[in-house]
Amino acid sequence: MLINHILSSYRKADCLKTLLRTDFKRFFLSSRQKSFAAAMSEALDKLEQDNLAKKSAKDLENQSVKETNQVKRNLKRKKWVDWKAKDEEDAANGTKRAPFDPADRIKRKKSAILLSYCGAKYFGMQRNPGMQTIEEELFKAMLKHKWITEDSFEQVQIACFQRAARTDKGVSAARQVCSVKLPEDLDLQAFNQDLPEEIRLFGVERVTKGFNAKDQCNARTYTYTLPTVAFAAFEEQHEQETYRIPAELLLKVTDTLKLYEGTKNFHNFTSKKNFLDPSAKRFIMSFTCSEPFQSPQGIEFVTLKVKGQSFMLHQIRKMVGLTIAIVRGNTTTTSLERALTEERLDLPMAPGLGLVLDTVHYERYNDRYGKDGIHAPLTWEAQEQQVREFIEKYIYANIYKTEAEERNLLDWLSTLHFHSYDTRRDEASTEADGNQKKPNDDDDGEE
Repeated sequence: MLINHILSSYRKADCLKTLLRTDFKRFFLSSRQKSFAAAMSEALDKLEQDNLAKKSAKDLENQSVKETNQVKRNLKRKKWVDWKAKDEEDAANGTKRAPFDPADRIKRKKSAILLSYCGAKYFGMQRNPGMQTIEEELFKAMLKHKWITEDSFEQVQIACFQRAARTDKGVSAARQVCSVKLPEDLDLQAFNQDLPEEIRLFGVERVTKGFNAKDQCNARTYTYTLPTVAFAAFEEQHEQETYRIPAELLLKVTDTLKLYEGTKNFHNFTSKKNFLDPSAKRFIMSFTCSEPFQSPQGIEFVTLKVKGQSFMLHQIRKMVGLTIAIVRGNTTTTSLERALTEERLDLPMAPGLGLVLDTVHYERYNDRYGKDGIHAPLTWEAQEQQVREFIEKYIYANIYKTEAEERNLLDWLSTLHFHSYDTRRDEASTEADGNQKKPNDDDDGEE
């Protein structure tokens, strides 16, 4: 009996133990399930709150944009003016409304103009307050003939004005091109009568709406005209009126100029540019020298012609200056080779008198639009004879006369021996950031 009682008690204890274990497990699982559900509920609530916050922020942003656009529309919308009441008010104040000027309603279209000028007495092409510049004379004549409005005269960006290239003080242009919005009916002869005789506008062509004289220009050609005595050996003494360059020396000039051709780093041929600056790399398509010719004063000249995609400030004058120094024997071609490396060298810069912007090229534009039957190619063939006559009479005549009377280049030649053609100690450590752009080193700011 005792054994049966013990066994019975053991079985009851085991059942109780199993029951307790099962209840505890069920309780534990139930607790975990409740915790997970609570966590999910909290996460969903938070997600909903975030979505509401984002929607609210988006609504506020859309409302702000809508209000801004409404303000812009209100500013652009012309307000109705009661001119009768306005005239009565002005009359009471002793003023009178200006009569309507039909020129203000003239429809203007994007045009390209062909401009030639001798820059000897001007402070460059670009408009500069208080200075006598080519653009100032041009804009004054345009305003007088109602080609542009008063607002455009004060702020030429309104008329979408853009020059193909900038020229500095004393530098001339044979075939400068500018883009600007102009009326359709233009009297060039009357317009030129109101320009100084050393500035002439030879042609106007309608161009595409998005045309930009600088951006669409894919190449520029410059010339530099100088007496051949500049290439005589530095230890020799010659009179520029009687000097005639030998054939072998002319060949040396040609060979030296060819060293510039191709894509090279010209950081030494401008100012404040680092070797690592990508904009210091320029592509020179050709650099040639003409056959010698005599000026009316009996002095022998040659014309150097360089064509490139674009040029930097002083680049051409420094290339010419170093070429002269090499041919004369002040230095060697080694200096030119070093100048195209990361070294910072001391190089001479030729005077600005002989430099001329000869041609701006629009081959890509002409190929795309010049044969569409609507737009003419920007080659200016019809004006070429007039342009050549102007160049000879005003630009080259001024170069020949000034060199004969003032001997600018001869005076400059006497300073070549002061240059070291070696590392510039004052600028040996240049800026580490080669991508930094300087104010006057933009493209086509060569002179």
